[in-house]
Amino acid sequence: MEKTAIIGVAQTKQLRRNVKQNFAEMVYEVTTAALADAGIEIKDIDNIVTVSNDFWDGRTISSMAIQDACGAYEKNVSTVEGDGTFGAHYALTRILSGSYKNTLVVAHSKGSESDTNLITNGMFEPIFTRPLGLDNLTSAAMQARAYMHAFGAKEEDFAEVSVKNHGNALKNPYAQVAKKVSVADVMASRRLADPLKLFDVSPISDGAAAMIISGDEFTRSLRGGKAKPVYIKGAAFYSDAYDLGLRDLARSPALKLAAEKTYSMAGIKNPAKDVDLAEIYDAFSYMELMWYEGLGFCGEGKGAEFMKSGATQINGALPVNASGGVLSAHTVIAAGLIRMIEATLQIRGDAGAHQLDKKINTAIAHGINGPCGQAHCVWALGSSI
Repeated sequence: MEKTAIIGVAQTKQLRRNVKQNFAEMVYEVTTAALADAGIEIKDIDNIVTVSNDFWDGRTISSMAIQDACGAYEKNVSTVEGDGTFGAHYALTRILSGSYKNTLVVAHSKGSESDTNLITNGMFEPIFTRPLGLDNLTSAAMQARAYMHAFGAKEEDFAEVSVKNHGNALKNPYAQVAKKVSVADVMASRRLADPLKLFDVSPISDGAAAMIISGDEFTRSLRGGKAKPVYIKGAAFYSDAYDLGLRDLARSPALKLAAEKTYSMAGIKNPAKDVDLAEIYDAFSYMELMWYEGLGFCGEGKGAEFMKSGATQINGALPVNASGGVLSAHTVIAAGLIRMIEATLQIRGDAGAHQLDKKINTAIAHGINGPCGQAHCVWALGSSI
């Protein structure tokens, strides 16, 4: 793949309810911060990709309302609906087309102003499925149960993911939920949809994120400047069937395909050994175990065993979600882009208090979209191409 790099990143602190900023003000904050991080100005940006969702924003054509805030005046602008990783992928293709030098990607959401159950119920088929009341939580509970049935995973295994990620979040100033919890605490937390309990489920957050992706020529021109480029070694996304009844919910072939394509681009032969860090989309605790398997970190049904080996701990061979992951803050739409940002900061050595002790040369970032992880986007990022 041709050389491309992430040259600037920014994120807001993720809050349960941000009463001091509206969505446009959050977007302006991360836009100006990402430009400052890269050491460039808005005039250097020739393409912008905004990522938003009309349902979460509560307005039609929600992307139109943030274009002033992200400096899109008299610039090429595209809109992607869904997770920020998919918007970043489109931004990457714009750079690789040769038509643009620098693309700014912005994603935002104010979950505090939304009804999560109502909105996620709306993503299901309207005639037969939606009237049943299926939503993001209840469909996830079905998937968790399917995974348990297929591979013998236990609720305590899911609880250990929650313990790890909430603990990691204690050192992340951007996280919303950071606490030291035990497996017993997770198991005793309020049951929301069997087998999922309160601490197995990500919160809903207000926040925004921005990233600048640049081509090789412009990136080379920044040498000696403020920017610390992180190179894109590979990226791919695949989708599974929309209808849950057409899928094996205990497995994710879409993630497996996206990971394999990304690894082939990046030259990753053995992800469990070649990857130094992973930031993955753990909207629910059980998902992290499933995504280990889909990403090829371990064999099918071996997610819990892999976690219990200590490999995914912050000081393990392959730390996963050193930031606390989505379980610690879930700004819908921006959450995947934040995974990319966290991986970028770790590679640069700029992750602050939650910076890993070991040097990070290659990191994986991951985003999902749709019910039960219908679509997956996988990125391989590195200190060099």
